[in-house]
Amino acid sequence: MDKVASLRAFVKVVENGSFAEAGRQLRLSRSAVSKYIADLEESLGVQLLTRTTRHASPNENGQLYFERALVILSEIDAADQAVTSQQSTPRGLLRINAPMSFGTIKLGPALADFMISYPEMQLQLVLSDDLVDPVEGGFDVTLRIAELESSSLIARKIAPMPRLVCASPDYLERHGAPTHPEDLRKHHTLTYGFLLTGNQWKLTGDDGVHWIQPAWSLCVNNAEVLRDVAVKGRGIALIPKFIADEALKNGKLRTILDEFQAPPLSLYAVYPSTRHLSIKVRLFIDFLVERFGREDAG
Repeated sequence: MDKVASLRAFVKVVENGSFAEAGRQLRLSRSAVSKYIADLEESLGVQLLTRTTRHASPNENGQLYFERALVILSEIDAADQAVTSQQSTPRGLLRINAPMSFGTIKLGPALADFMISYPEMQLQLVLSDDLVDPVEGGFDVTLRIAELESSSLIARKIAPMPRLVCASPDYLERHGAPTHPEDLRKHHTLTYGFLLTGNQWKLTGDDGVHWIQPAWSLCVNNAEVLRDVAVKGRGIALIPKFIADEALKNGKLRTILDEFQAPPLSLYAVYPSTRHLSIKVRLFIDFLVERFGREDAG
């Protein structure tokens, strides 16, 4: 059995939900595709697909196998590119994981431009605010906005991501504007509770470092929600500048405590140290550094 050909056939069937369409894309007959899948299932001793007369979809085993097959085929493509002239024309699948807010606000336009430059590549983007393991998730590169802890992963800094303390003009009119971090203890705060510091806010000014445990009224793992609730006048939020920018420009939010700085976060590209840095991964990371390193990425 040609295992690689069987994997490619299986992936195409899952992606298209059809043996016939998979055959057309692979330039094989429907019966040839069916034979590859049958051989694959026989070798594994499990059924991978649920079939009807017009449709094929992965069962639970099939979905798990599909996700790993994508990684395997991607690695094969990367190995081919590493030793052939194809390096000048990168192609194949690039699996990317990124934070939800950064993906929706910043990454979309960047990906569109990257696709223009490298039209033969396939990009699969998964947005999630969970701390995804790149190895377990089968991702070629994971983008994180964080203060990174030490790990076995390799991280390349792409751009700083400053954070601002913000509130709506309506909130500040009703409750007054704090002039010192200690004043935050008397205010309603909206907090992102999944940082290394937990719910504590660390603000540094000329008079030193201030650790504040705010009496928060909202704790959430998405900073766009913090922004939207702050705009509605429900409290003070500490959020990345790139998320607050539009609301600051149109006057729906104002910055406060400008003399005090939160620890700067950064955007990192993370990938496993054991994984060969393929040309497509290197090109993608270089593109992001060029794109967000030269603009005010915050």
